[in-house]
Amino acid sequence: MNATLSAGPPAAAASPTSSSSAPCPAVPAAVRVTMALSGALLAGVLTSFGQAVPALSSVANSAGPWFLVAVALCIGAGVRAGRFALPLAMALGVVLLELMHVGYWATTNLRGYPDFLSLTNPWVLLGIPAGLLAGAVAVFVRSRDARWRAGAFGVTAAILIGEGVRALLQVVATTGPVTWVVEIVVGVLLLAVGVGTARSSVGRVVGLGTGVVGTVGVLGAYLLLGG
Repeated sequence: MNATLSAGPPAAAASPTSSSSAPCPAVPAAVRVTMALSGALLAGVLTSFGQAVPALSSVANSAGPWFLVAVALCIGAGVRAGRFALPLAMALGVVLLELMHVGYWATTNLRGYPDFLSLTNPWVLLGIPAGLLAGAVAVFVRSRDARWRAGAFGVTAAILIGEGVRALLQVVATTGPVTWVVEIVVGVLLLAVGVGTARSSVGRVVGLGTGVVGTVGVLGAYLLLGG
């Protein structure tokens, strides 16, 4: 009782809005870009380990997930539209995909499996147009213009659906169909989101047309390159 009385008056309660009303400090652009670059290396590292897991080997050997990761990392880096910002975003997409190759190459060799990384590697070369596209998609998927946004969803869907169909036609006997069916379903869902959220008939046509034509193009490229 005496201890309670001698303790003095209770401390004033903190205002319920004292902490919640304080604005969250923005993450510096340099930090966001650094995190994206680190994430790309980590994605390459995880790809190498994923190929050793039977349940993940097909996913780890497909290009669609890498494209999605590159788009997500570009968005996380804070890319935006603009006269100079868009080209920078597209360049970042290329850097991210090539860093994934570096992370994969380094990890695979450290695990004791010889792997070679060169400028003539087909996947390294494909990382250039794919990276440019990933950066552009990351910008336009958040555009206020329904046409650009629907087109971005359509492009992403086309890459997933095209690769999934190609795999079902050429490699399903050795990999099984599950991964590729899931990839196609995800692609169709993304296309549906792009078309469904378009606010105009033109936007819907752009989204659907990009998805369909892009799928044919991706599938044709895979078949032309022979896998």
